[in-house]
Amino acid sequence: MVTAKNPFKPTAGARPPMLVGRAELREDFAESISNGAGAPGLLSIYSGPRGIGKTVMLGEIEDEAIEHGWMVISETATKGLVQRIGAAVQAAKEEFIEGPAGRRITGFTVGPFSLESSAPEKREMHWRRTLTELLQELNSHGTGLLITVDEIHAIDRDNLAEIAAVVQHMIREDLPIGLAFAGLPKAVEDLLNEGVSTFLRRAEKYDLHSASIEEVASAFRQTFSESGVVATEERIQQLAEATGGYPFLIQLVGYHVWSQAVRDGHEVTQKALTAGLAKARRRMGATVVESAYRSLSVIDQSYLLAMAEDEGPSKTSEIAQRLGVTQVYGGQYRLRLLAAGIIEVAGHGQVSFAVPTLREFLREQPGYKAVVHDPLGGVTSAD
Repeated sequence: MVTAKNPFKPTAGARPPMLVGRAELREDFAESISNGAGAPGLLSIYSGPRGIGKTVMLGEIEDEAIEHGWMVISETATKGLVQRIGAAVQAAKEEFIEGPAGRRITGFTVGPFSLESSAPEKREMHWRRTLTELLQELNSHGTGLLITVDEIHAIDRDNLAEIAAVVQHMIREDLPIGLAFAGLPKAVEDLLNEGVSTFLRRAEKYDLHSASIEEVASAFRQTFSESGVVATEERIQQLAEATGGYPFLIQLVGYHVWSQAVRDGHEVTQKALTAGLAKARRRMGATVVESAYRSLSVIDQSYLLAMAEDEGPSKTSEIAQRLGVTQVYGGQYRLRLLAAGIIEVAGHGQVSFAVPTLREFLREQPGYKAVVHDPLGGVTSAD
C-alpha cells in the first residue's frame, strides 16, 4: 500500500523517519545509561557543520533517555538558560516528589514523568540543592535526568560555568545525571579551550560527519520500497551520491524525488530524478547555503568566493595569494569561517567547504569572477 504522506522530513531540526549513520551513537548513549551514574557517554558534546544533524542527534538521545525511564530537560543556549533549567528542575521535583496543593495539571506528554503543570509561586532556592533532591529520589526509583543544550557555541560563559559546576557536583555524588551539548565545531573547540570549565574537557566528543554513500543508498532503498515507490539500483545510487551523505540534503533529495516519482506513476523515472534533484539543490541553496552566506561580512564572503575556484580542497596559501593578502591576514578569515561552520580543515594547510552545494552556489554569485580576478576588489579591512 502506498503511503499517503511523503516519508522524508526536509525541515531544519525535524526528526527524519530513518536515522542514517547515527544508530551507533544512539547505541553508545543507551549503553552509558545502562551503566549508570558516571558512565562516559552521559557527559557528551556533539559538534559538526550546519545541517549535519546536531539537533536531531540530541533528539535521538533524549528519546533513548525517555525509553529508559529518565526525565529530560531540553534547552537551547539563549538568554536566561540557567534560570529556565532551574525552573524546570523545580517543576520536576514538585511533580515527581511533592505534588503540592494548588497544582493544576494542564497537559502531559507521553513518556515517563513528562508532565506539564502550573503551580503556585514558591520562594527561590539555588537549583543545585533542588537538583540534588530530585536526583536522589529518581535514583531510588532506578532512573535519572538528562539535560541537553543546543547551540552551545552561543552560550553565555557564566551560564556554562555554572551548569558545569552543578553537574560535576552531582557526578561526584554518584547521582544519575546526563548532560549533552551540541554546537559548531570550531566554536565548541574555542569554548573548551577558554578554560571556562576543565570538567567539560573530559566530555565524550562526537564530531558528526556525513553518512557513507552506502548507508544513504540503503536508507533510500528501504524507504522508497516501503512507501510503494519503485527505484532501480542505478537511480538509488545516483540519489545517494547526490546527497554527499549530508543529512539535511538526504532529506531534501528524498523529499523532492519521492514527490516527483509519485506524479510519474510511483516510479523514480529519469524525469523524476532530474526534476527532484534540481528542486532539492535550489531548496538547499535558499535555506542552508544562502542564509549562511548572507550572514557573513563581505570580506569573509570573498574568502569563500576565492575557494570556489578550486574543484576540491583549497590550499590556504593559494587563497591568500588570490585575495592579495598575507597568510597571517588570510588566517583571520579562515578562523571566522571555521567557527561559523562554513568551512572545515581538510588537511595541513588546506580547507574545504563544510556545506554541500556551496561551491556551486558561489560560482553563480555576481561577485565570483570579480573576486577571483580582482582580489578583494579594493577591500582592505578584515572587519
